[in-house]
Amino acid sequence: MQALAALVSAMRQPIPPPMGKAAPSMSVPKAIKPRYDEIVVRTDTFCRKHLNDEYADLARRMAAALSRKRHSPLASGQPRTWACGILHAFGQINFLSDPATKPHMSMAGICAAFGVGRSAASAKAAAIRKAVNAHRFDPTWSLHSLTDQNPFLWILHIDGMIVDIRNAPTEIQQLALDHGLIPYLPHNKL
Repeated sequence: MQALAALVSAMRQPIPPPMGKAAPSMSVPKAIKPRYDEIVVRTDTFCRKHLNDEYADLARRMAAALSRKRHSPLASGQPRTWACGILHAFGQINFLSDPATKPHMSMAGICAAFGVGRSAASAKAAAIRKAVNAHRFDPTWSLHSLTDQNPFLWILHIDGMIVDIRNAPTEIQQLALDHGLIPYLPHNKL
């Protein structure tokens, strides 16, 4: 057991941060709340019609995160463009345009549904990802249903080696879970 404890002390947090990181807050400043509500009505409606509740929840969280920026970018611009940009950003982060994913939708389909040009939506999505420091496989902005497929959640540095913890002995997986480095024990998910 001492060897396992030494091994855990050698583990470094994966990049990006582990699942133990708190989900983004849903608090919204009063001054920007009406604009937030306009955007969220659009993202909720779109997700209900074309995607799912998981996308809707992430869109609400991202809109809230953007509303809390020192000078919220949501204060200017069209609500439909922000809604489209948020869903476009999530689509890229979560591989929505990949036909193997469910739900599946092209970025052009998102743009058409909101009546926003593809270049405008792409630029807005890039600005959003930059504002919240989001990237593909980002555990903060990834769908929970894609956790099993997200390599960043399972790759750890142990004693200078990169290890996919899903292939490690159960005892090591348990220690990684206890330290908040992985979201759950992989063999228990089956």
